[in-house]
Amino acid sequence: MPKYFQFMVAGYYLYFSSFGVIECMHVHASDTKLTESGSAKFFVKANGDTTLERQGRLTAKEISIIQKFIKKNYREMYLKWKEYSTEDFYGRS
Repeated sequence: MPKYFQFMVAGYYLYFSSFGVIECMHVHASDTKLTESGSAKFFVKANGDTTLERQGRLTAKEISIIQKFIKKNYREMYLKWKEYSTEDFYGRS
């Protein structure tokens, strides 16, 4: 599970599954177990906005913090994503 960053945001790691790179760019958020079980999932748009696909165990406040972080850092995160995937942002073909 590649992490976008080695540090946590709002107590959660931001990562994606190398098996999930067939989808558009997205971000999972989980605390210690980097699995999809219990994680939140955000689809990332070309402007850095996100669509929450799954809330997981996160609170509304944690989701808001993570969405703001993604918005601020989505370009850097996209470069990491493109190391593994040929898929683009959410909503792009």
